[in-house]
Amino acid sequence: MPDQQSHAPQPFPEIEPYARGLLDVGDGQRIYWETSGNPDGEPALVVHGGPGGGGQRGSRKMFDPAAYRIVLFDQRGCGESLPHASDPAVDLTHNTTHHLIADMERLREHLGIDRWLLYGGSWGATLILAYAQRYPERVSEIVLAAVTMTRREEIDWLYRDLARLLPEQWETFRMGVPLADRHGDLVDAYRRLMESPDATTRAAAARRWCAWEDAVIAHEQSGSPGQYSAKPDAARLAFVRICTHYFANAAWLEDGQLLRDVHRLTGIPGVLVHGRLDLSAPLYTAWQLAQTWTDAELQVIDDSGHTGNPAMGAAIRHAIARFAP
Repeated sequence: MPDQQSHAPQPFPEIEPYARGLLDVGDGQRIYWETSGNPDGEPALVVHGGPGGGGQRGSRKMFDPAAYRIVLFDQRGCGESLPHASDPAVDLTHNTTHHLIADMERLREHLGIDRWLLYGGSWGATLILAYAQRYPERVSEIVLAAVTMTRREEIDWLYRDLARLLPEQWETFRMGVPLADRHGDLVDAYRRLMESPDATTRAAAARRWCAWEDAVIAHEQSGSPGQYSAKPDAARLAFVRICTHYFANAAWLEDGQLLRDVHRLTGIPGVLVHGRLDLSAPLYTAWQLAQTWTDAELQVIDDSGHTGNPAMGAAIRHAIARFAP
């Protein structure tokens, strides 16, 4: 691992897209997409985290623009996709994991791509695994960071069991919901708050949620501590509304589904890059996946947490460079 990092490419220069648009995917939804790099290069799709964490464009710098045709998109309801979930009038009924998988496939067809490399982290890892297991013939390689599978046990860990490590911060998080909900499902309680017709209620719930998320990553001094609360107001509202919507429904996945169906990834090479200090998504999930996905390689970054650090960035760039044509 140290040898790989020492020879990993540095971040590539910032580049601008050569094409972009809004793709009508049905249900009144239009998803933002863009392509940059080499139009004739190896197609690669960046799948952002969250859910609802769209609008981030820094991932372009992970790819050699001479080698890759880099595709970014914003998932339903966030980033530059329309309509935006920060508006409480926007119905989330048609915003589920299965809709996002269909959107990715429709985007692939729209861009005339046969197979593509998939790269993403956190929630993006879950969505990539779900898509790849549905359409394995459309995936050439996979690079995942901060691996999640959004199982019920992972959701419970992040929004309940971590109280053992951060009791004071979790108590503040718990106090953000009505008294009757404080001993129940906090995720669903926050979901209901985010559907309130009262703007003040929604804003306060979003701030409390992001304060908890920031508490979990506060120790990641070489990463990006404080990144959740730093979101602009509309982005924060959409992020929390979509997160609570997905996690209250366990992402509409059967519990353990992505681990059970790993055999569908046979023949697809993968690299899993995970920080040992990741409290949001403990290493155990990535380790379990690597034990069952025989074509995947797990790389553990000892000094990284959920938001990454320079060593994790180097490992990701090295993995992507390995798959370049």
